[in-house]
Amino acid sequence: MRTLLVDGQGNFGSIDGDPPAAMRYTEARLAAPALDILADIGKNTVDFVPNFDDTLTEPTVLPASIPNLLVNGATGIAVGMSTSIPPHNLGEVVDALVYMLERWEKLDNVSVGQLMEFVQGPDFPTGGVILQQKGEEGLEAAYGSGRGRVSIQAKVHIEEMERGKSRLIVTELPYMVNKSSLIERIAALARDGVSMA
Repeated sequence: MRTLLVDGQGNFGSIDGDPPAAMRYTEARLAAPALDILADIGKNTVDFVPNFDDTLTEPTVLPASIPNLLVNGATGIAVGMSTSIPPHNLGEVVDALVYMLERWEKLDNVSVGQLMEFVQGPDFPTGGVILQQKGEEGLEAAYGSGRGRVSIQAKVHIEEMERGKSRLIVTELPYMVNKSSLIERIAALARDGVSMA
């Protein structure tokens, strides 16, 4: 997640693809952004309904003061459709929302291009560089239509070593890439003598 909602203690998995530990070995509490989301839950701003066994009530929706869906993204599938919203920078999203609120009466006149002055693209927690090929529909088309593709590559630099050798240093990985699998793939390519030039 871009903005963590849970402050966990214990093994919650890793970028290497290690699975999280069983529930009995972990603890979790709400992080500060999650507390901000729930800050006004007791002010009767949303309807409450009985939970699954009628012992408690639960809100039908959360009165979120943080645009969590855009900031942390979402992935899901339903009947005949799917969604994949990438995470975005909280500051950029809030600036875009303020811009829209200042133009509330003429909201239909606010263009995607104007909003992209604030939200320039996804902000992945693992970093990486967003690629866009010539002739390819860009982020503006994806934001305007709700359909699009974002290509990301790792951020790498070359470091010189002794005896004229050099090595590649990867500082940022594409979002959702398993580091162990990537290392195995690089090793296989090196064994096969595949050149990157």
